[in-house]
Amino acid sequence: MALDEVGRRFSERLTLPVARALGRTGITPNVLTILGLLLNVGAAYVIASGHLLWGGFFVLFCGGFDMLDGALARATGRTTRFGALLDSTLDRYSEALLFLGLLIFYLGRPLETVLISVCLVGSFMVSYVRARAEGLDIECKVGLTGRAERVLILAAGLIFGQILPALWILAVVANLTALQRLFHVWRETR
Repeated sequence: MALDEVGRRFSERLTLPVARALGRTGITPNVLTILGLLLNVGAAYVIASGHLLWGGFFVLFCGGFDMLDGALARATGRTTRFGALLDSTLDRYSEALLFLGLLIFYLGRPLETVLISVCLVGSFMVSYVRARAEGLDIECKVGLTGRAERVLILAAGLIFGQILPALWILAVVANLTALQRLFHVWRETR
């Protein structure tokens, strides 16, 4: 069984019971998606303010929260194409906000600023290549890191006070994942 399949099954076991309980409240998946974005605004503010440990825990909370909108949609039979687009779009905004919080915190420090920029480009390219591949009817979930792994790496760096190593890791693995996906599409279209 592939690692991503193990991760997906683990995630489902964690989120499905919570999603079912949320489904009974009447909250919609799109409301949860928007709420997740607003929580990430808060996390970015906490990070920008220099409270990195608390920011790391906030990032973990938001990451868990972000997994619930899709689980809620599936558990309640409310999956829509627009909901999927809204989720993907607000996930990109959420990730950008977290990097913006770090960028504000590290303003005036060139190495960190460049690394944050490279991380942001890499994380967007991972999503972009997948979206373009799926537009070509090619499934493209390959590669080292998806959003969940990137969130975990960032949160760990914040919590353990190891931001610089986390940024280096994110810069490398996000861009490597984008290249892996690009290579996958190249192979599939040959």
